[in-house]
Amino acid sequence: MADNSAQNRAEHWRKTRNLTIVILALWVLFGIIIPFNAASLNSMSFLGFPLGYWFCVQGSLIAFVLMIWFQNWRQDAIDDEHGVSE
Repeated sequence: MADNSAQNRAEHWRKTRNLTIVILALWVLFGIIIPFNAASLNSMSFLGFPLGYWFCVQGSLIAFVLMIWFQNWRQDAIDDEHGVSE
């Protein structure tokens, strides 16, 4: 188990912060940017649905669930690496 030195805490926080920034950027992409541009994507189709509609309705939900899973999995690994666990 890692010690709780200031350097260890700082490294843990750096990795946690970077993970959070990446996840938030992906949420903005799938929650705001793609839906904002959905009309231009509707010229193409996926499984018979306009692509913009599909991204907003199904693609975003799938992306959000995968991001939640990834963030939790990665944060657990960061916590274990730095000896921060419940």
